Formats: sequence, structure tokens, C-alpha cells
Amino acid sequence: MTLEAIIPLFIFLVIIFVVGVLAGRNLKASSNFLNDYFLGGRSMGGFVLAMTMTATYGSASSFIGGPGVAYNEGLGWVLLAMSQVVTGYFVLMILGKKFAIVTRRYNAVTMVDFLKERYRSKWVVLFSAISIIIFLFSAMAAQWIGGARLIESLTGLSYTAALFIFALSVLVYVTIGGFRAVALTDAIQGTIMFVGTLVLLIATIIAGGGISEIMADLTAENPNLVTPFGAEGTLTPAYVSSFWILVGVGVVALPQIAVRAMSYKNSQSMHRAIIIGTIVVGFIMLNMHLIGVFARPILPGIEVGDKVMPLIALEAMPPWLAGIVLTAPMAAIMSTVDSLLLLVSSTIVKDVYLNYIQPKASHTRVKRMSIGITAVLGIIVFLMALNPPELIIWLNLFAFGGLEAAFIWPIVMGLYWRKGNKYGALVSMIVGVGLYILSDTFFPQPLGLHSVVLPVVFSFVAYVMVSLATQKKNAGI
Repeated sequence: MTLEAIIPLFIFLVIIFVVGVLAGRNLKASSNFLNDYFLGGRSMGGFVLAMTMTATYGSASSFIGGPGVAYNEGLGWVLLAMSQVVTGYFVLMILGKKFAIVTRRYNAVTMVDFLKERYRSKWVVLFSAISIIIFLFSAMAAQWIGGARLIESLTGLSYTAALFIFALSVLVYVTIGGFRAVALTDAIQGTIMFVGTLVLLIATIIAGGGISEIMADLTAENPNLVTPFGAEGTLTPAYVSSFWILVGVGVVALPQIAVRAMSYKNSQSMHRAIIIGTIVVGFIMLNMHLIGVFARPILPGIEVGDKVMPLIALEAMPPWLAGIVLTAPMAAIMSTVDSLLLLVSSTIVKDVYLNYIQPKASHTRVKRMSIGITAVLGIIVFLMALNPPELIIWLNLFAFGGLEAAFIWPIVMGLYWRKGNKYGALVSMIVGVGLYILSDTFFPQPLGLHSVVLPVVFSFVAYVMVSLATQKKNAGI
């Protein structure tokens, strides 16, 4: 691989590092470390909020795994992926002003803070923390693998060396800068993702001889590639529509996204973010997945789907431009992994340590714990990522489903239904997570639906029935 492609990526990493260090300087002067480190002082404007949501959501599975599956499945996977358009809209409309107002009133810094104040239950908090740690480790591993695969394809380094470079660059700036560093770099990264995907799509179409020629080649290879049903006809209407729950409506319950709905400055910022976020997510997702499908006639026979994206960039463009465009998936991966690192770190420090181990810990001790645990978590994920699977998208979607099954009803019903109580919330979470793990392990597509659907339905029933049955017990709260 030529030096021309590596230089833009190196410059990008340096810029992100500098922004993180500058944001870290602001943090040193902070009078409210937890609020600033984990929420950026609740001061996000509309553009930054939209971009930080988009960049956090658009992860390695969108930019590396998604095009890999689209390469294998055809246009059916593009249709399925477009259910993600509503992500920002649903999160900010459903949680909306009420979530921002309530979390400010509770002085909640994390999503688990909100659950703690709403339900007043140690077991709800501990089960929430355990769920976040388990499922987000899976999601974080996916990001680190994606980052390493990208650097590996671009530089020709070994996978382990690439993983080490990626881990070091992310850990340094997240550990130093906290949420403000994450939000500011997300704004840069989201913009790069928006422009980079468009440039790569155009280059791919030109390399394939135009859309009509690419479509003719796909039809000649396998007519199913240009239908909604996938290469093997496995993308049934029931499965595709049920995906809308996983990557559309259910995203409300993802802690790394929900925390964004706490951090905006005012209503105008939220309304602006809804419009910008919906347009940007739709644009990026359509471009990325079309690139995966259109790459198939140009580069037939790619065995590891996660390598489609970097390989088509290097094939369709001159090396220097490929290097610039490939900063887009790197941006997506880094912005997601930094958010997940902060989320798991805040869960351990704020939700477990400060609530139940050392409530009177000093400001300095909290600061050291936050930075130290963020660094240790990064090292653990690095070790987990040393032995990667073939397609990282399944790791990421497993994490999405688990978090949604756990949190969707305790958050949404907790905001909008007064009769919801701690017993309903705890049983709903146990039913959701338990059923999801069972379904995903033994019955991956019950009734032809994605394995998240039934756990979400049954956890809703459990929440309502148990809350109603225990009204007298909970009368004091």
C-alpha cells in the first residue's frame, strides 16, 4: 500500500487528537467534573447534537459490516438498512423535552441515573449496569475490530499491529477529553462521513461503468440480488419489517443514544437536530449500503465482507483520495467507540461506585477513577478484539437487541406512565434480556421475525401487568 493513502488518515488522527486535548483543557477548569466529563455540560447545539447522534449511531457495523452484508445479499439489504432513517427522529421525539427536563430535575448524568431516581430500586440500577456492561462490551469489540481491519487493509500491517494503533489513538483522546471531546470530534467525523460516502459512491458507479451496467451485471450473476428478498431469498417481508424495531424505534433504548437526548442546550437545538439528523442518517446509510452492492461486479469473490469497503475505495480511486475517503469509516468507528467507552465507564463510576460503594468519594478520587476505568476498559476490549469474527455487524446487532430488550419500557413507560413502578421495571428487564439471549441462541428468527421482537413484546406485557399487580406495595413512591 502506498504512502499516499496513509498520510490523510494520519493527518485525520492528529486533528482528532488535538481537538481531544483542547477539550481536555476545558475539563481541568470544570467545577462539575461528572456533568462535564460525561455530558459536556448539557450545552450541545442543534448541529453538534445531530452529528454526535449520527456519528455515534453510524458505527463500524454501518460502514464496514453493513456494506459487507449488502455485497453478499444485494439490494434487499439496502432496503432493510433504510429502516434506520427514523433513528434520530424517534429518539428525540419520543424522549424529547420531557426526558431533558426530567433528567435535569433529577440531576441525572447517565441513563441509569434516570432509572435510579424514577424507580428508587437498587436492583433496577444493578441489573441495568450489568446489562450495559455485558452488551456494550460486545458492541465495543465490533468497533475495535472494524478500526483494525480498516488500518490493516490500508497499510498492509498485520491485524494485531493495526489494532494496537487504533486502540492507542482512541484511548488517549477519550481518556483525556471526556464527552466534550467526543461531541466536538463527532461533529468533525459526522461531516467527513457525509461527504466521504457521497464521493465513494460516485467513484464506485464510475468504476462499474454506470448504474445501468452495474445492474445488468448483478442481474446476470443472480437475479435475486436486485430484488427485496436477498441473494438466497431469505429476506422475507416479516424479517425486513421486524428489523424496523431493532434499528428504528428501539434505538430509543440504547444508552449511548439516549444520553444524547439529555445533553442538548434548548428546544430549538433539539428541533434542529431532528431535521439535520434524519437527513444525514438517511443519506449516509443509503450511500454506504449501495456502495456494498455496487462493489460486487467490480470486485467479485471477496470472502471477508468487512474488507469490501476499504478494497473498493482503493480500487475505484487514486490512493490519496482513497486515504481521505477512508477517514469516513474511521470517523464512524472512533466516534462510536469513544461514546461506548464513556458510557461503560460512567456506568461503573457513577451508577455502581458512587451509588453503592463510596457515595462520599472526593472530587479528585472520582476524576481519577473515571479516567483510570476508561483506560482499563479500553485495554480489556483490545484483548477481546484480538480474535475477530468474519462479519462484525452481527456482534453489533446482538448488542443493540440486548440493550433494547432491557431498557425500552423502563425508559419510555417510566417517562409517560405514572403507574409504572420498580417491580414492573425489574421484571420487564429480566424478561426482555432473558428471552432475547434464549431467542438469539436457540431460535434466531421466531415466527420469521428478528429475535428482538418477541422479547420487546413480552417485556412490555410484563412491565404493565407487574406494575398494576403491585400498585399497593408501591404506594409510598
